[in-house]
Amino acid sequence: MESSGELVPFPVLNESNYRACTIPYRFPSDNPKQPTPNELSWINLFLNSIPSFRKRAECDDTVPDAPARAEKFAQRYQEILEDFKKDPESHGGPPDCILLCQVREQILRELGFRDIFKKVKDEENAKAISLFKDVVCLNDAIEDDTKRVQNLVRGIFAGNIFDLGSAQLAELFAKDGMSFQASCENLLPRPWVIDDLDNFILKWGRKLWKKAVIFVDNSGADIILGILPFARELLRHGIQVVLAANDLPSINDVTYPELVEIIRKLKDENGKLVGVDTSNLFIANSGNDLPVIDLTRISQELAYLASDADLVILEGMGRGIETNLYAEFKCDSLKIGMVKHQEVAQFLGGRLYDCVFKYNEFLG
Repeated sequence: MESSGELVPFPVLNESNYRACTIPYRFPSDNPKQPTPNELSWINLFLNSIPSFRKRAECDDTVPDAPARAEKFAQRYQEILEDFKKDPESHGGPPDCILLCQVREQILRELGFRDIFKKVKDEENAKAISLFKDVVCLNDAIEDDTKRVQNLVRGIFAGNIFDLGSAQLAELFAKDGMSFQASCENLLPRPWVIDDLDNFILKWGRKLWKKAVIFVDNSGADIILGILPFARELLRHGIQVVLAANDLPSINDVTYPELVEIIRKLKDENGKLVGVDTSNLFIANSGNDLPVIDLTRISQELAYLASDADLVILEGMGRGIETNLYAEFKCDSLKIGMVKHQEVAQFLGGRLYDCVFKYNEFLG
């Protein structure tokens, strides 16, 4: 479904006390004119990401004078970040992760950059599409339900590593790419920093949901080898699945038009996903244009599709951890993602590349 018009709150969100920011950058008692230690560490995290963004922008052949404009982006974004350090209330502050992302996207768009990660997204999507059937067949071969769900969840974490918003991972990716299989095998051992997987599997066996809404994250292995095999398993159990993807490009996140195209390529001539009927699969434009999400601002189309959802899944560090880890819903919810920033690991008391699997059952 296309998105248009005014943004509205997500219908199954419990809006009381909702704030789209998990880690408090400041408290009411902090001096409004002085940056807090937390603000400084996050501003520095965004400063450290500038070189990899500039490099991508320089190589964008859809933009005339890309290198000069990329340099302008780097200068302008750095200036604003430095301004936040001097005066947190400048530029619409004090900053949180939504504002820091918004400013970055705004500068890129003003300079004519619409999708600086397009080339790498297309390459990774093509690679992942060629592996989709093998990954699905490996999962289908696991007869034990519990083990199959565990394997599908490990696949989501392994796919979620493809995140070029993390400076370290962007560097690693540029050096030697990433193998989905190796990522699966190299996940940190359980228990993870937040680990409700056993509880989720118990519910999976006892109580099947009618409709799941999944807010998806990155292109490539993340959506194709992580989320889609999991969504296909839900479809196999007769559950309706709504995949909510970004309206506009942001980092290497998959967009609504890209996801429509990916699903089209993966379906066989009978419209099935490796033998599974897709008449209960819906793709929605979330109305979002950032790698994080404020659930009080989503598209009307998604709100309509999600009004009777009984399971909400927020996948990825930006949506599931940094902005909505403590979001409460009027139905069951699952926040799932890999910790790819040291600041998040410290806040959660875990390790870098630790996994978050936070399942909350709605008890009414």
